[in-house]
Amino acid sequence: HPLTDVYRKTAEIGYWLAMPHRGRGIATAAVGAVVPLAFARFAIHRLQAGVFSNNPASMRVLEKNGFIREAVHQEAVVKNGVVLDEVLYVRFKKGETGDQTGTTRLP
Repeated sequence: HPLTDVYRKTAEIGYWLAMPHRGRGIATAAVGAVVPLAFARFAIHRLQAGVFSNNPASMRVLEKNGFIREAVHQEAVVKNGVVLDEVLYVRFKKGETGDQTGTTRLP
């Protein structure tokens, strides 16, 4: 039931780009195009993305698009036999923040 889904106002974005196309601003432009569309088309106020800790280029893509680093999930993923942290980035709908009336945040 939609009203019992506590994450119904949160969506996740993900992307992958083949090696020959990296470093040319393609991912930055794609994320920049998708973010406003996601907020306009869907009833969400939070968009998040998880990035492996060994991928600073992907972190820059998100930061250039207004995402902020929110959390680090320690030893959350295993890629090619290597245990990595996952860094969680978040962006809120323009004019909204995570500190809205009625929300509870830990200190």
